[in-house]
Amino acid sequence: MNSPAPLVDQFQRRITYLRLSVTDRCDLRCSYCMPERMTFLPRKEVLTLEELHDLALGFIARGITKIRLTGGEPLVRRDMMELVRALGRKIGDGLDELTLTTNATRLSEFADDLAAAGVRRVNVSLDTLDRETFTRLSRRDSLPQVLEGLQAAKEAGLKVKLNTVALKEINEAEIPDLIAWAHGEGFDSTLIEVMPLGDVEEDRFDHYLPLVAVQEDLARRWTLTPSEHRTGGPARYWNVEETGGRIGLITPLTNNFCEGCNRIRVTATGQLYACLGGDERVDLRAALRSEDPEAALAAALDTAMRIKPERHHFRIEEPGAAPAVSRHMSMTGG
Repeated sequence: MNSPAPLVDQFQRRITYLRLSVTDRCDLRCSYCMPERMTFLPRKEVLTLEELHDLALGFIARGITKIRLTGGEPLVRRDMMELVRALGRKIGDGLDELTLTTNATRLSEFADDLAAAGVRRVNVSLDTLDRETFTRLSRRDSLPQVLEGLQAAKEAGLKVKLNTVALKEINEAEIPDLIAWAHGEGFDSTLIEVMPLGDVEEDRFDHYLPLVAVQEDLARRWTLTPSEHRTGGPARYWNVEETGGRIGLITPLTNNFCEGCNRIRVTATGQLYACLGGDERVDLRAALRSEDPEAALAAALDTAMRIKPERHHFRIEEPGAAPAVSRHMSMTGG
């Protein structure tokens, strides 16, 4: 019997990396991500644990070797660890890596269980070490819980990468200190340009900080040398001689990286988005709930490969401009 065909798009890019959202809900309200009064999905629209598992197995059969569980905040979903344990059993059996992105507010509760299930590293979203700035950005006074979660991850043996959205006049001056602190803790640090996804109360143009300027500033402070390190994502890395650590830059706006894209995203409702910066999508929930789920899922994934665009079209060109994509990041999955 022939094995299912691997996922290869029309530009001959092999798709091996799935970002699978388990919920759109989050316990923070980061101002660049969502409005304070965010309307979340009715729970009945979200894929069940069994559907998420079946979907992941279908992707693994088609050559997905890395799965990142995302949200919203994945650790707010009550049955999340059941999925982690089930997928962890596929590591070494088609799956090379299982990881997740989290805001770390609940990481102290789950770090040991994640490590026991086979997770070896996590990405933690952290934009500041200043409690007042954290509260302003996230609209929640949760920095102590985040720091507790980071310590728990460290003690559990999880490798940690901090993801920091660079924001002009908010955390811009703090970025070098945040990187130095991360490296002192043994964490990698990755900077991200703000992405124009979904309407929020503030104008992202006001806080858009091109990372080329940040990199130039860091290069004046430290000795940066290009690193060959890769994680399967879009970041490009530099080693920092003075700190002994590594920094990554994700530059969707100033330096398009789409030619090497190996990723697809699936929302908590089973919508496969072929590109974070586009509206091309395929309804996998309908396939899973059809009379012949296996055949319908295979056909849906074939369609996704045909519609995956060559590149995204993110841009922040002027104040007050509409976001490039109307859906929020929490709906798509980080």
